[in-house]
Amino acid sequence: MVRRTKAEALQTRAQILDAAEQVFHRKGVLSASLKDIASEAGVTRGAIYWHFKNKHDVFMAMVDRSRLPFDSLAQRAEDASEPDPLGRLREFMVYLLQQAVSDPGQRRLFEIMFQKCEFSGENADLLDRQRDASRDSSGRLGRTFQNAMARGQLPKNLDIVKSVTWLHSQLTGVIMHWLLDPEVLDLESMASDFVDTCLFALQHSPSLRHSSPH
Repeated sequence: MVRRTKAEALQTRAQILDAAEQVFHRKGVLSASLKDIASEAGVTRGAIYWHFKNKHDVFMAMVDRSRLPFDSLAQRAEDASEPDPLGRLREFMVYLLQQAVSDPGQRRLFEIMFQKCEFSGENADLLDRQRDASRDSSGRLGRTFQNAMARGQLPKNLDIVKSVTWLHSQLTGVIMHWLLDPEVLDLESMASDFVDTCLFALQHSPSLRHSSPH
């Protein structure tokens, strides 16, 4: 009985997040309400409050859920014992770009985050939460760079802070540009070329290095 209850609770939670994804995508995060999400999910608002504190909690849980498939690849690159951290990073980046094209749910999520999430008014709190998530991601990427530097895959004098910011900008920029006009380029087939260009710059660009080895 307890097992069935837990399973049902997990199913309801997933149902709410699926519905939130649809509602946020259709109406935008600011305009969407818990009532809208409850109606889409076929549950009561009380059921949503049983799992989440408010709309922002629903949003962040939806975002966190989408990160799960990427975590295993990212964790391999972060592992100090990984013999090819740059190779694992490449796999992660290519997969990220290709999923934006091939996975409708992932594409919806990117559209919500880049096109339908206003960080103002009652959504202002989301900016802080997204900033925290970005800092966590940057820290993880920085550890990957350190692993690659230790393995001789990246220069010893790589400026990690600058490089992390630059790489984030490249990835989000490509995705945002593609979302605005998907017909401009075949992102799925060109993902490897974009990623290899980024990795080449990390390895060879003097602008991404400290003036002297650290």
